[in-house]
Amino acid sequence: MQHLIDRFVRYVKIDTESDPNSNTTPSTEKQWNMAHLLVQELTDMGLQDVSIDEHAYVMATLPPNVDHAVPTIGFISHFDTTPDFTGANIQPQVVPNYDGGDIVLNAEHHIVLSPNYFPDLLQYKGQTLITTNGLTLLGADDKAGITEIMAAMEYLVAHPEIKHGTIRVGFTPDEEIGRGAHKFDVEKFGCDWAYTMDGSQVGELEYENFNAAGAKIVIQGKSVHPGYAKGKLINAMRLATELVHQIPAQESPEHTSGYEGFYHITGLEGQLEEMTVSLIIRDHDKALFEQRKQFISQLVANLNEQYAKAFGGPIATLTMNDQYYNMKEKVEPVFHIVDIAEQAMKDLGIEPLIKPIRGGTDGCQLSYKGLPCPNIFAGGHNFHGKYEYVPVESIQKAVDVIVRIVELTAEREKQA
Repeated sequence: MQHLIDRFVRYVKIDTESDPNSNTTPSTEKQWNMAHLLVQELTDMGLQDVSIDEHAYVMATLPPNVDHAVPTIGFISHFDTTPDFTGANIQPQVVPNYDGGDIVLNAEHHIVLSPNYFPDLLQYKGQTLITTNGLTLLGADDKAGITEIMAAMEYLVAHPEIKHGTIRVGFTPDEEIGRGAHKFDVEKFGCDWAYTMDGSQVGELEYENFNAAGAKIVIQGKSVHPGYAKGKLINAMRLATELVHQIPAQESPEHTSGYEGFYHITGLEGQLEEMTVSLIIRDHDKALFEQRKQFISQLVANLNEQYAKAFGGPIATLTMNDQYYNMKEKVEPVFHIVDIAEQAMKDLGIEPLIKPIRGGTDGCQLSYKGLPCPNIFAGGHNFHGKYEYVPVESIQKAVDVIVRIVELTAEREKQA
């Protein structure tokens, strides 16, 4: 337990926040610090073919210890943290034997992690929790996943009696800004399939995710002295507000769950003469996804039609790009890879929670690049904010699942 805590704390204290406004890979120089540390630790651990490319993608191999042919499988996690909340100067707090009550994260700022607001906490009564100090995120997304993969490889090296085929591990930058798989070399990785360790609570096993798009709407205005503005002034701020109000409020993240899609306004920036509305569009169903994109396009078309004469041309421009697609289409033809993970959990007394991801992982993009890649729990909760926490026991269970998956894969092929 202490070994896992020490490894996790070591990783989260390294600031690896990514930057969506950067055009480089990795998007921030500081991500290299984590990448180089992982290279050193993998090398010291005795793994082979340890590599880091020009974009900070880290890969390594644990060679097989069986005579019969076994598929090469991989485990993948990302080392960047979200730009949604600061990841600088993370100071984790360890809470042993959690008593089920409130946890004061920061007394000075009156920041409390409470089961009254986060009832999932009560699942972990009596366990050891790692929390933030209330001023940063924790970085369990996805440094818990990295901890689990590294600990599992360390365990397998130390226990050669556990039979397995070739195991590949991969660590990526920039997943949090949707680019984690963009420059991942699937051919070099050389796996038949892989698993991302990037889920939340114990038992999560996911092979469905959102279809995703991002959109930006730029609305122009005309500034005129307000005393002489009648019939002349066009207030871009007011038009942006009116457009946002036409997007169904009940189809937003805070009002949807399960397979329900949504529109999520992520930014309103500008002033009277120009406003930018940023949003993301999500839906598991491909047809509904296309309908949602068309709805946004129609809102912009309606705005242009309404104001074309007054403005002297199109008043709004829309830029919309698909970001990733539902991996279900790529995983279902090789569904045994999900079955193996599910059986590993059951063998360890963990109840599998098979459900759709309300988001995306590196795995969804990797699946479309030819590497089927379901997602497994990493154990954390409340990602992307100051209330993030992870039970150490959940990290240990994820390590056990990795070890059991490699065992089952080797056993399955031998029996075949």
